[in-house]
Amino acid sequence: MLKLLNGLTRRQKSSVFFALDLIIICTALAFTLAVQPLPGDAPDVQSFLIVGIPYVGLLGGALLILLEIPNMRLADFDGPSMGRIAAMSIFLTAATTVLTLLLGSSLPIQFHLMFGISVFMFMTVTRVILLQVVLAIYRRGEKVCRVLIYGAGTTGTQLVQAFRAHHDIDPVAFVDDNHALQGLTISGLPVMTPVRIQEIVKQRRIDRVLLAIPSLSPPAQAQIARRLQKMGLEVQTLPSFSQLIGQEALIDKLQTVNPQAFLNRPEVETPLGEGTDSYKGKTVLVSGAGGSIGSELCRQLLECRPKKLILFELSEFALFTVEQELRTLATDAGVEVSLVLGSVTDPRQVRHVLATHGVQVVLHAAAYKHVSLVQQNPLAGIANNILGTHTLATAAVAAGVERFTLISSDKAVRPKGVMGASKRFAEMVIQDLASRVPDGEGPVFSMVRFGNVLGSSGSVVPIFHEQIQKGGPVTVTHPHVKRFFMTIQEAARLVLKAGAMAEGGEVFLLDMGEPVSIFKLATQAIEATGYSVKSEANPDGDIEIKFIGLREGEKLEEELFLDGSEKPTAHRKIFRVRERSLSEIEMASSLRGLRSALASGDSDRALDIIASRISSFRAQPQEEPESVTTLH
Repeated sequence: MLKLLNGLTRRQKSSVFFALDLIIICTALAFTLAVQPLPGDAPDVQSFLIVGIPYVGLLGGALLILLEIPNMRLADFDGPSMGRIAAMSIFLTAATTVLTLLLGSSLPIQFHLMFGISVFMFMTVTRVILLQVVLAIYRRGEKVCRVLIYGAGTTGTQLVQAFRAHHDIDPVAFVDDNHALQGLTISGLPVMTPVRIQEIVKQRRIDRVLLAIPSLSPPAQAQIARRLQKMGLEVQTLPSFSQLIGQEALIDKLQTVNPQAFLNRPEVETPLGEGTDSYKGKTVLVSGAGGSIGSELCRQLLECRPKKLILFELSEFALFTVEQELRTLATDAGVEVSLVLGSVTDPRQVRHVLATHGVQVVLHAAAYKHVSLVQQNPLAGIANNILGTHTLATAAVAAGVERFTLISSDKAVRPKGVMGASKRFAEMVIQDLASRVPDGEGPVFSMVRFGNVLGSSGSVVPIFHEQIQKGGPVTVTHPHVKRFFMTIQEAARLVLKAGAMAEGGEVFLLDMGEPVSIFKLATQAIEATGYSVKSEANPDGDIEIKFIGLREGEKLEEELFLDGSEKPTAHRKIFRVRERSLSEIEMASSLRGLRSALASGDSDRALDIIASRISSFRAQPQEEPESVTTLH
């Protein structure tokens, strides 16, 4: 039967309905004559049928064609379609009245009304029955998606009506949080409690759940969707009616938040001024050029009009991406751009690149910076952050590079974790080389110490935004944790300015104001997207904040200075510091030990070497991670 239905063309289906409707009209006339007695002076029933059937048949056929009733699809049988049938019934009622006058007989008005009503009822009921029969045939012959509708309100009931005409979707039941609706039958479907959803899914063989609750906030919908997806269900969310008709955007109200909004202080403007001379017409190499900081350095360097810009990057994808972004800018600025795919830990390649391109300025941004990842992979962090810095810096000395700037971190100050310790050791490598380079005969070494960079990869703002999009919770390590923050633009300008101001061996820092509470930042991120924090004080809020405990290597607060010896510079928001470092013999011994530990894969030995040179690292037991708690 299914094959036969699928094989019929639209024209053939219309012909079938035309013939069926003619039979229905004639049947309705016969039915009316059977149930409505004729007056004594009327012709007998047989005579009336002989004359009446051809008459109403011809007129009915004309009306069917005129109103295009046979062309109506069963799946689209709705109010307007019934209106066409009603119009035809009215015309046929009038036709029977004219027929009786022509035959010289006067039939009661009830007869004509009964005929019209019969035509309307027979045609309507026939189509409703046929629709159910056809749907049953299709559903038996094809795989049907059995759906459970979450939400028995207006949207849910309209959805059921729409699915009635779809042979491949079978609405099975509603679930709704409203206790007043539970136990009722709406649109022919039972309304059940979401508490029994696993049982409902199993008993009724549900394939998909449709969230028909557009009035619920997107975070709340996301939480429901995640819970259902864990049961192995396909979950889809329905837009609201206002979204469908274009009065509201068909996306949720979550928009990417500008990281500067969370700085909680005015952004520091650091005009380069004469500092551009340190890069103008020079060949500049940026290591880690595909990262957040490295790519922004490249953008701002193009404004300084270097002769050549060399993008040194380990990640092929990151290098491709940054080259695509900079291509037009570099062409407009008249700057030649060279791409180098490689690692700063490869001495041969580093020497070749510096010599081949005649590099004059190095901005070293290549590093592993994620605290938890480096904590779990200490040898990789040490190899890249410490030995990679030493390899690039010593090659820069040999190649006659004029300036070398290391991008460091505030986590290098009295570090507790491997990442911070590796960055502090990298600073000491640069300080050692700077102390051994005669004035005017080698690179001017400098270091720039960053706070957390808003908007960079892995920073809290993008993480918070992603968590909010998923409906929460937003995770914070500790209620009292604080961090210094700066924008990517501030960070890049500080590097360029420091490189131009450096005299050799200094650490440059930006005045980033007071440290920012991460808990307050999370609250601000939630509210910036138009939602509220869910807590005991506000149980109807949208997003909750969970405290997951400090991870190994993390501190409650970061610092910027080791000994408070900072001195002002020509820029009131930039400070310079000269800090004590290792002796040449101590540094050489430590580097030999680290290389040996890496060669043997001995992470404990490598960490012990670092701990012996950095007193804060492992000097105190690591803070125990706190248990996960929810904001109350």
